[in-house]
Amino acid sequence: MNIEDYQQARLSRDPRFDGIFFTAVKTTGIFCRPVCPATPPKEQNVEYFETASEALVSGYRPCLRCRPESAPFSPAWSGTETTVKRALSIIHQNGFNGLKLSELAEKLGITDRYLRKLFEQQLGVSPKSYVQHQQILFAKSLLHQTHLPINQIAYACGFNNVRRFNDAFKRITTKTPSDIKKLQVSDAPIRLQMNYQPPFNWQHWHDFSEFRLMQGIESLGTSSYGRTFSWLTEQGNYIKGWFNAVHRPDKQGFNVSINIDDAKYLYPISQKIRQVFDLNANIGLIQSQIIKSGFPENNLKQGIRIPGCWSPFEAGIRAILGQQVSVKAATNLLNTLIQHLGDHEPQSSENENKTRYWFPTPKQIKGSTLAFLKIPQARKDTLIALATWCDTHPNDPVELWLELKGIGPWTVEYAQMRGEANTDIWLESDLGIQKALDIFPEIDAEQAKPWRSYLTFNMWGML
Repeated sequence: MNIEDYQQARLSRDPRFDGIFFTAVKTTGIFCRPVCPATPPKEQNVEYFETASEALVSGYRPCLRCRPESAPFSPAWSGTETTVKRALSIIHQNGFNGLKLSELAEKLGITDRYLRKLFEQQLGVSPKSYVQHQQILFAKSLLHQTHLPINQIAYACGFNNVRRFNDAFKRITTKTPSDIKKLQVSDAPIRLQMNYQPPFNWQHWHDFSEFRLMQGIESLGTSSYGRTFSWLTEQGNYIKGWFNAVHRPDKQGFNVSINIDDAKYLYPISQKIRQVFDLNANIGLIQSQIIKSGFPENNLKQGIRIPGCWSPFEAGIRAILGQQVSVKAATNLLNTLIQHLGDHEPQSSENENKTRYWFPTPKQIKGSTLAFLKIPQARKDTLIALATWCDTHPNDPVELWLELKGIGPWTVEYAQMRGEANTDIWLESDLGIQKALDIFPEIDAEQAKPWRSYLTFNMWGML
């Protein structure tokens, strides 16, 4: 983007650019989202930044009105496959607890020094500063929106004690946590607003999910979606919870209520919820690239997001059960698996008693013969093999599943697309894709990189 693009977007308060850049006002020392409702400042008093971290490190403090910490995370350069993008993915997926720069660099296959250099070049800040800025911005969001006490907020943001949290918060924002917090402390559910860049094709997301709904785990309303979840901690045990999200297109976001066993894991879980809805997608950039591939513009479904699974393991189980059967049959098998092996607890409602289920863990599946599933023994063996692998290698890349008998490229790629939010999966061997290519043979998927997952879903939408 050039200066004229920045200026036009901020003056029009265009929500499509929310999260792509931030506007800092030299005369007030405050930085804002481009959608801020405040009276726009004069251009000579404005400075532009691609990330909130750059604005913070330059001495600006976040606006209390538009709250930059609520902006969707989708900077303009995030579409390219870079080391920094991979680093950010690890940071945002794993949260702040126990994160070490040396371990992050090792996962990326580079040195600490080179990692610092890349962050300075692309983000204008060091990795350490970036992480602390994310901690403070998330803390600010919790202080504004939740009834959590300050000590729990500090804990959820990766601080071991409140004093360190208070010092860091004041140093970066010039205010204390108590200055920000207005809501009274209570046991009310954690409620967060999660924003996106429009458009968001809710009907497509809703219909895709409805056809594959997991009974007892997921719930789907006209404008809402909820589900239970489990989170594997660094100690190897699972914490449980559930969330419910209500779509608010007028606010370009979702109102999300979260119930969780341990607030320490609130940040990575909130990021996983964003992944389930694909809220970080830069739709304008993605759709322009899809059109360049030769996909007919009049067939393009505006605002398609990738409906995410909670984990690659869950996506892999779905894919294996879907081999050589219809979507309906695969969903019935999945629900049978959940009913037999998933943890569950009764929940009372006004009209009826229901049971809340959780998706079976790898350990639960590998310990079963799966005799209750009416599928070939070879497919049962594949399910057990995947569960055994994921139980003993929970953090290994999904592509290593190819070593397992019964798992081929389609299953791996499906799990990467829906379980890992990989934006560049092209399911060329899929029967539906092949049928669509018969209708539009001029489409060149290579031209849609790095957004071929969205091309895949648009191709499915043509059938």
